[in-house]
Amino acid sequence: MVAQLEPSSINSSLSLPYSVQGLVQVFTTSQRNFFTAVMAQALRIAGQGTPVLIVQFLKGGIRQGAERPIQMSQHLDWFRCDLPRCIDTPQLDETETEALQQLWQYTQKVVSEGKYSLVVLDELSLAINFGLIPEAEVLEFLTKRPPHVDLILTGTEIPTSILDVADQITEIRRSHQP
Repeated sequence: MVAQLEPSSINSSLSLPYSVQGLVQVFTTSQRNFFTAVMAQALRIAGQGTPVLIVQFLKGGIRQGAERPIQMSQHLDWFRCDLPRCIDTPQLDETETEALQQLWQYTQKVVSEGKYSLVVLDELSLAINFGLIPEAEVLEFLTKRPPHVDLILTGTEIPTSILDVADQITEIRRSHQP
């Protein structure tokens, strides 16, 4: 006979004699096509009852924004920029720039509140490289986050300063030619 436990009863009974520090993980590749592996990890963790936030900085097309999150499961919230298109260039109009800044400010706010244990920041490096989000702000955000929060940053060409503070760096490469 198999008993099914409530996730809250599992988490509430866990008492460690030490504090667990969150990690900064970086997933990088030269192609923009590996989000599936990171998403699978986020879904698996959320399925175990851990609160997860996914923020896609450069994806648009569904007019979502912080006011209209997609709730993938009981423990997984997913936000995209409130834009009619995906961002693939540093040239944005005023509305697009404002939407991206609102998402960045909202992300910083909710992470500082400590509600989520895992936060995925998809394509944050491209937003930095395009000059849309200042690298110095991201570094400050990484160091000031609540100590229990794990962060996963994805993207191509991750700035060296971020790689220097990362606890784990995963470089995804193709193993064969199509």
